[in-house]
Amino acid sequence: MRFEQELKVIKRAVDEIIPLEDLLAKLEKSEKSGQPLRIKFGIDPTGYDVHLGHLVPIRKMRDFQDLGHTGVIIIGDFTAQIGDPTGRDESRPPLTREEILANSEKYMDQLYTVLKPEQTEVRWQSEWFGSMGMAEVLKLMGKFTLAQFMAHDTFRTRFEAGLALGLHEIMYPLLQGYDSVAITSDVELGATEQKFNILCGRDMQRHHGQEQQVAVLSPILTGTDGVNKMGKSLNNYIAVFDTPADKFGKIMSIPDSLILNYFKYAANADEEKLEEVTSELAKGTNPMLLKKRLAREIVGFYHGEEAAEGAQKAFEQLFSKREIPEEMPELSVSEPLIRICKLLTESGLCSSSGEAKRLVQGGGVSVDGLRIGSTDAEIEVRDGMVLRAGKRKFLRLRKN
Repeated sequence: MRFEQELKVIKRAVDEIIPLEDLLAKLEKSEKSGQPLRIKFGIDPTGYDVHLGHLVPIRKMRDFQDLGHTGVIIIGDFTAQIGDPTGRDESRPPLTREEILANSEKYMDQLYTVLKPEQTEVRWQSEWFGSMGMAEVLKLMGKFTLAQFMAHDTFRTRFEAGLALGLHEIMYPLLQGYDSVAITSDVELGATEQKFNILCGRDMQRHHGQEQQVAVLSPILTGTDGVNKMGKSLNNYIAVFDTPADKFGKIMSIPDSLILNYFKYAANADEEKLEEVTSELAKGTNPMLLKKRLAREIVGFYHGEEAAEGAQKAFEQLFSKREIPEEMPELSVSEPLIRICKLLTESGLCSSSGEAKRLVQGGGVSVDGLRIGSTDAEIEVRDGMVLRAGKRKFLRLRKN
């Protein structure tokens, strides 16, 4: 089969390709013309924290770049002000232009930990929607029917439940579809929950006389809790900007049932490696050993092999030998007494008072090895005492 090796790479960590025969035709056309394919992925900069779940399709874009193609990131500065309703029961609040710009810059910094900048094109929706008049918008709307959009699971579910569903939200798939026309997309990447929107892009290109893009759909990565979709609100995520030690520790905390899933989708392992891991699991190999290998591969990809080795040594020192790390951040405290939740948030160990309270209530906070049982507890600060938050975060307190 032609392009067998390329397809092995492209199919890795992918659930569905629609349609496969079109992808083969595009690869052949690209080879003959010498023109790289244009691989589209859209970001909706309603926030800027990127986690490994977000990067499943981005690592697929990197696979395409390694095959010589061009990644095109669409920054949805228009749709961010609408809010993608996909998978949500309520609409998102709009963002200001300044918020969108700030989020987009931080978002791209994180994507470049995976993507090759020299093979990445960044485009803004305002390039084409900023000058589009009402007549053109109405023409776009006339190419689709309300019945088509109400077939979308999320729209239908919200409508039937009597929840708010703005007409502007129904426009979202249409706008995302026109992005494909604007950049002449060959392939659009996305999560399986984006299937409806990406197929709208195929229809939109057909209406405009363009060759239709191929949909390459990746699964949604399960969070470290082994139950829910990875996300910040559930604190079950591994962030791009987590330290090597935090990434390593979080990966080691996943349920054994996620080992193969994370090798496939978070580490982008090839078929040979997946078969090896599957065989090891079947033989009853200690899951801890496989998690260490998984953690080394993921941390090594984002931070380098030296950092991965250091993270493993720190983990083993902390959890295998039950020791606290020799080096840790320090914080000077001038107050003789300080509430534990205030200390957790002001030190940066927790991002909010809500997170601090949940951590204390869950038994995850201790001072010099003594667990703090109340969110109202006050700590008498002594020079050199060690505050521990969760399994991997330590802070040495210095008395001013």
